[in-house]
Amino acid sequence: MKALIPAAGLGTRFLPATKAVPKEMLLVVDRPAIQYVVEEGLASAADEVVIINSHEKKAIEDHFSPNPELVETLRTRGKDAYADAVEKVGNYNVSYVYQEEALGLGHAVYCAHEKTGNEPFYVLLGDVLVPNNKMLPRMQEVSDAHGGASVIAVMPVPDEEVSRFGVIAGVAVSEDVWKIDALVEKPALEDAPSNLAVFGRYLLSPRVMELLADVKPGVGGEIQLTDALDAVLQEEEMYALVIDPADGFDTGTIESWLDTNNKLYAQRQA
Repeated sequence: MKALIPAAGLGTRFLPATKAVPKEMLLVVDRPAIQYVVEEGLASAADEVVIINSHEKKAIEDHFSPNPELVETLRTRGKDAYADAVEKVGNYNVSYVYQEEALGLGHAVYCAHEKTGNEPFYVLLGDVLVPNNKMLPRMQEVSDAHGGASVIAVMPVPDEEVSRFGVIAGVAVSEDVWKIDALVEKPALEDAPSNLAVFGRYLLSPRVMELLADVKPGVGGEIQLTDALDAVLQEEEMYALVIDPADGFDTGTIESWLDTNNKLYAQRQA
């Protein structure tokens, strides 16, 4: 089972900083944002993390590659803690596929279809961090309890933010699980079937990858993952795990990235 991390985007909201440094490599407290996501994937049922990368983002691959010369230099200077950290991250089980053209999230995910084979797979969006690593195991529990169904993480958002997100329609089957009937992309508040917004963590059945092969460009001329999820709903059950907003941290804008740094730093000092 693989955990997929789409990372080929341009990071335009962070320009000019991301002209030379991938957005995923921007520091969050003491490590690049993407390291949190990779570590979350490796702490799950996945046996490998697959980063869907761009050839221009070599810094991501350098970060997760072994660097024995640097490790030896650090140890020679008595900096064993730093050497251990560099050595550890260089040995993570990470591989890469490439998205040659930015054609949407669905297209990015499909770029890894040869990696996932006929198995379920996780998709972890790099804009959100889950440092406690507990969300994916809980999603796996929900999937196992419902015959291997796809599971999407969702979180309640204020009324004034509903129109910014994809939200779910469905019915609650337990305190933190909904059975999904439909996915509605950025509805007006009066049209929204719930206030539960898609969070950026997915556990998807193999059928989703099969359907992505035939999805046509949708909103913005891009191949949307949501369109494949809509299609799979016609064939399979799908569930949503309702998460506590405090369990996830957004880094998608400069403001939220700064806020995440401050909150995680405060947690480290507590």
